[in-house]
Amino acid sequence: MAQATLKGNPITLVGNQVKVGDQAPDFTVNKNLMETASLKDFEGKVKLISVVPSLDTGVCDAQTRRFNEEASKLGDKVVVLTISNDLPMAQARWCGAAGVDRVVTLSDYKNLSFGQAYGVVIEELRLLMRSIFVIDENNKVQYVEYLSEMTDHPNYEAAIEAVKKLV
Repeated sequence: MAQATLKGNPITLVGNQVKVGDQAPDFTVNKNLMETASLKDFEGKVKLISVVPSLDTGVCDAQTRRFNEEASKLGDKVVVLTISNDLPMAQARWCGAAGVDRVVTLSDYKNLSFGQAYGVVIEELRLLMRSIFVIDENNKVQYVEYLSEMTDHPNYEAAIEAVKKLV
């Protein structure tokens, strides 16, 4: 179990953290209430995975909008995924209201498969900790950022540079 904070208060992260060079663990998340997706669905693409606690918060909103802007510049060989525990219909509603149309939103609400596999489940809140993963077309982890404070922004530039080196 790793430690992090929410506004300076300790929180516990559960699951297996990954590191650069690891084979990316598979996961099952929801595209909608009935349809699922896994890492295999994005095979052959470079994957930038942006993990947020909830799209309805300021930093998560800004993070998702930023990666949506960048997605159009990264080309067809790249897919940008945003994973949270928001319900799929809430994700779809938020994307429509925010004009976010280049990021694929996926929900880990059902069984925390992604969160456990990547070590980002916040035990006390049943949310996912803000983090970034870049996975190459062969599903090898090329970039990882686990934030230690939930309300901090990730290093957008470093994540985008990691993607650009792969395309």
